[in-house]
Amino acid sequence: MGQSLIKTIHLCKEYDNDGVITKVLHNIDLEINKGEFVAIMGPSGSGKSTLMQILGFLERQTCGQYFFDGKDGGQFTDDELAVIRNEKIGFIFQSFNLLPKTSVYDNVRLPLLYDEKRRIKDQRKAIIDAIKAVGLYHRLDNLSNQLSGGEKQRVAIARALVTEPEVIFADEPTGNLDSKSGKLVMEILQNLNEKGKTIILVTHEKYTAEHARRIIKIMDGTVQADEEVKQRLFAKDTEDLIK
Repeated sequence: MGQSLIKTIHLCKEYDNDGVITKVLHNIDLEINKGEFVAIMGPSGSGKSTLMQILGFLERQTCGQYFFDGKDGGQFTDDELAVIRNEKIGFIFQSFNLLPKTSVYDNVRLPLLYDEKRRIKDQRKAIIDAIKAVGLYHRLDNLSNQLSGGEKQRVAIARALVTEPEVIFADEPTGNLDSKSGKLVMEILQNLNEKGKTIILVTHEKYTAEHARRIIKIMDGTVQADEEVKQRLFAKDTEDLIK
C-alpha cells in the first residue's frame, strides 16, 4: 500500500444561484496514493471537472472533508492554498492557457515568477529540463502562436512540471488534439508516472482513460465504480489516439 496523497470523506459540492441550489457532488469517498495514475471518467455534466477543481484547490467543497498529503485541506488559509497550488500541484487544461505571442521558454517560466522563496535555485536549468522532457527544446524561443495544438499542450505539460509538483491534474488534455498529438501527450504522461509523478487525468473518453492504471467513474455526482485497469493501454505501443 502506497502513501496516501489525496483522501476525501463524504465530500459534496453545491452551488447557490440566487437561491436556486444545484447539487453537483454527493458523498464522494476516494483515496489516491502517491505515484498513482488515476483517470476520473464521466460524461459531460457528471461532476468530474468540479471534483478535479476541488482536489486541485481551485474550489472548496460545500461539505465533507478533503485531506491532502495527510493534512485537512479545510484548515488551509488562502495564502497557504496559493503556495500549495504553485509548488505541489501542476495543472494541464484542454485549452492550453498559454500566454499568446510569448516564447515557449517564458510560458514555462511563468509559475516560477511566483516562487518567492526561490525554492528552485537554478531556474533556467529547471525550465530547460522541463522543456526537454516534452521534446520541445528545438522550439525554445518560438512564440506560442507559432506552435501546433499538440506542441501547445506539450508546453502546458512542461509548465506544469517546472515547479516539480507532487501531483499533476490533466483536464481533458487530449480533447483539442488530433490523434497523433493525443498519443504523444498520453505517452508523456505515462513516462512521467513511470518516474514517480502522481497523475490524475479527467476525461470522458474510455480509450483515453485506459492509459491510466485505475479508473474512477463518476455519474450524476457520485462514484459509480473504482477499478484497476485490467488491460492497460500504453501510448508508445499503440497507433494514434482514437477519437
